[in-house]
Amino acid sequence: MGAMTPAEGTIDEAAVAAEAEQALEDIARIKTETAKAIFGQEAVVEQTLLAVLSGGHALLVGVPGLAKTKLVATLATVLGLATSRIQFTPDLMPSDILGSEVMDQDAAGKRSFRFVKGPVFTELLMADEINRASPRTQSALLQAMQEYHVTITGQPYALPQPFHVLATQNPLEQEGTYPLPEAQLDRFLLEIDVEYPDLVAEKRILLETTGVREQSVQGMIDAKRLQQIQTLIRRMPVSESVLEAILKLVRSARPGNGNEFADQKVAWGPGPRAGQALMLTARARALYEGRFAPSVDDVIALAGPVLQHRMALTFAARADGVTMKEVIAKLVAPLRAG
Repeated sequence: MGAMTPAEGTIDEAAVAAEAEQALEDIARIKTETAKAIFGQEAVVEQTLLAVLSGGHALLVGVPGLAKTKLVATLATVLGLATSRIQFTPDLMPSDILGSEVMDQDAAGKRSFRFVKGPVFTELLMADEINRASPRTQSALLQAMQEYHVTITGQPYALPQPFHVLATQNPLEQEGTYPLPEAQLDRFLLEIDVEYPDLVAEKRILLETTGVREQSVQGMIDAKRLQQIQTLIRRMPVSESVLEAILKLVRSARPGNGNEFADQKVAWGPGPRAGQALMLTARARALYEGRFAPSVDDVIALAGPVLQHRMALTFAARADGVTMKEVIAKLVAPLRAG
């Protein structure tokens, strides 16, 4: 996930601007169509789309019944992506995700092995309740998410392009779950908090989802167009001030780096992937909001989803009831002031 320097991003501003105009129209249609099926939850829809538009994966964390599964299915339709869903359970095996080799026998009696692809061979994979599966099974997704291929008995198999994992996790029910290891969490571009809907949205949900007909959505783009928008986002210019804000924020979140607050509250901080994630998603957010270049406000808005799963609090901070949101808010404060 290489991030571009500002110089590289300004190679042909006229061409980028022309492409961006068309992308703005496509994204506007995607937002409008998605809103037909998903009520409220604007921040969740935005952040999930930003993860996909940036070419990454997202982890949606929320209690059951908040339309996480419906959101993924809706986005698959609107973005024109092939999709599959895996319900993670304690007895799920890696082969249930990746696929397995089966033995065939031809008419002459000759036997040979044939690879039967698993549900991971899709464009948008929903990993439902990912923390319910064993670490061995969770790790089966690691190579797929990072390298975009899987290896079965020494043979690599390329995954479709684009390939995105949208995983869900229930933050309340911890019995019978296996917390995701830090290496796997870092593979997710964003961790998205799915909150309860507000009163207006919940009223609309009750009215529109309990009748005879539910609102259906149509495809607005296809996989090829999505990849073009993803490439455009990587070409968008990033100013020196935004680059400096990203570096300042990420480095200040690491203990032992001169920030007294981080030294007290943070056990370990974000690595370079956090900066890469901010570079990409800040560009995507600018385009999502109709702008051709990201601002420091985009970095501030995305600090939580990018950083909260790439840091850990000290034992003392947890004992004092300090939350990760409070820590990130404190680290972001200098950017607001600046």
